[in-house]
Amino acid sequence: ASRSGKTADVSTAVSGANEEHSEALDRSDSGLSRCSWSNRTKLNSIADESRGLNARRRYRRKMTRSRLCPECGDEVNERSDPRPGSPRPDSDALCDHCYFEAFDFVDAPDRVQVTVCGRCGAVHRGNRWVDLGAEDYTDIAIDAVSESLAVHIDAEEVEWGVEPEQVDETTIRMHCTFSGVVRGTWLEEELVVPVRIAKEVCDRCGRIAGGSYASLVQVRAAGRTPTDAEAAEAVEIAETYVAGKANDGDREAFITEIDTENDAGPNIKLSTTKLGQAVANRITDRFGGTVDDHATLVTEDSDGNEVYRVTFVARLPEFTAGDVVDPGDGDGPVLVTSTHNNLTGQRLTTGEPDEIPLDRDDGSTVDLVGHHGDAVETTVVTVEDDHAIQVLDPDTYEATTVARPEFVDSDAEAVSVLKHRGELYIVPEEV
Repeated sequence: ASRSGKTADVSTAVSGANEEHSEALDRSDSGLSRCSWSNRTKLNSIADESRGLNARRRYRRKMTRSRLCPECGDEVNERSDPRPGSPRPDSDALCDHCYFEAFDFVDAPDRVQVTVCGRCGAVHRGNRWVDLGAEDYTDIAIDAVSESLAVHIDAEEVEWGVEPEQVDETTIRMHCTFSGVVRGTWLEEELVVPVRIAKEVCDRCGRIAGGSYASLVQVRAAGRTPTDAEAAEAVEIAETYVAGKANDGDREAFITEIDTENDAGPNIKLSTTKLGQAVANRITDRFGGTVDDHATLVTEDSDGNEVYRVTFVARLPEFTAGDVVDPGDGDGPVLVTSTHNNLTGQRLTTGEPDEIPLDRDDGSTVDLVGHHGDAVETTVVTVEDDHAIQVLDPDTYEATTVARPEFVDSDAEAVSVLKHRGELYIVPEEV
């Protein structure tokens, strides 16, 4: 009974203690619940202040570090901000002394080599030859050195110049001077860049030397040989046109050979088919006539494609300006002034303009009477009326009445005449 009583007392004591502890916990929870809402704003404010203080401290430490040179530890002057969107260069962190220790004002090669064609003077650049039109190798060397030099990006108010020194035929020493402002400091630098001139033969000159051509223009005339004047002018037309294309930058445009010794007329070998067609057309545009062409297979290229050479025949008309012809219509000869398409000129009996078709359906022909240069001067005896005039026959010295064309003045004392089938015809002084 004694043990039972003690057990009951302990249970009662424990139960009471548990109840008191539970009540204390309830009171504690209730107190925390009541204070959490009132203190939350204050706690957040303290946290914000703490974060701001830490950020300011980090910023001050960062600013302190940015003002010190990472190389020597000296203080670095403030730099202007870079352009928007551009990163600040690492060199901005250096002081002036350390910056200039590793600074190269000018970037220049040890030497420059320029490859030029020994025949035409073209310069090899990259994978192609370029006609620069330089008067001598010095101009080419100056251009080459100018392109190979570079000035530091931080430099301002830059001025520079080059002074060439001809060492020998293939070597030019370029004395270069530079000046500019970097970080407020005036800098000057002098350097020497040797330029070596290497001579080769360009593709164009190699093709010319090898006799390469893609088209042949033959200048011919229907029923006659081109006159010396026609031949010379045809060659000039070709040379002028090709030179113009070359001056425009077409390095494929060149004349391989001109043969003026051929009895039938000049032969002109050209670099491309397109060039040959253009030259032939221009010759016939000048003199009249037609252009015929035919192609000849000469080889195959590396891809197996057939390569043709085209011959263009620029066939000039049968007659030329200055010829005197008889169209066979009974109205007298005509002095030819143009041979484009049809013959145009002056009827010698009247002096009026006339045109003679070259293609005739009736099969009649136009006969050559002579040339303006064949006329001889004779004396005017008298002017009978507006349509007739008496002159001395140059062969018999007899007074002969002939047709008076409108280009003969009433007070003329002498005229030039041409005889055809026993008749005299007066020709004008100029064609």
